[in-house]
Amino acid sequence: MSDIYELQLALDLPDTLPETDIAVLGRHLSDEGGYAGGDADRDEPDEEAGGPETYPLLASRGPAWRIGGALVGELCRGPRGWALTARQEVHPDEFPALEALLVWLAARTSTPGPIGYLRFYESTVPDVLMTDGQVPCRMSLHPSAAVEPELLPGAV
Repeated sequence: MSDIYELQLALDLPDTLPETDIAVLGRHLSDEGGYAGGDADRDEPDEEAGGPETYPLLASRGPAWRIGGALVGELCRGPRGWALTARQEVHPDEFPALEALLVWLAARTSTPGPIGYLRFYESTVPDVLMTDGQVPCRMSLHPSAAVEPELLPGAV
């Protein structure tokens, strides 16, 4: 059995986003920076890379291993500022780093409300990731579930 989740993000960031923040997002979207080598090195982040976490959390590309479809990550400048879209497979071991990135993004986004979702690969219903422009939270769409106080299940 696998503990893989599908993460989808779609949010806007202001045109005034500092170059340092754009560089942080660039490292998360690129497999070329932030850590020294393969996945085994993700436990030892590059101290000089900066940002909420230093290894790339949104860098996977190509066919998804477990959830189907393609893995993508893109940051584009548009008429309303910056647009960020990503679809990634994530493991619960990555939740603390992912939560740090989502909190960092929530403080910068110009998209109030839903910014994406998180879905266990065997589930048919995702949990929506919401923000009020400051704090992200996870809201379950399951009728019997209440709003979860934590952002990601099992995150520290």
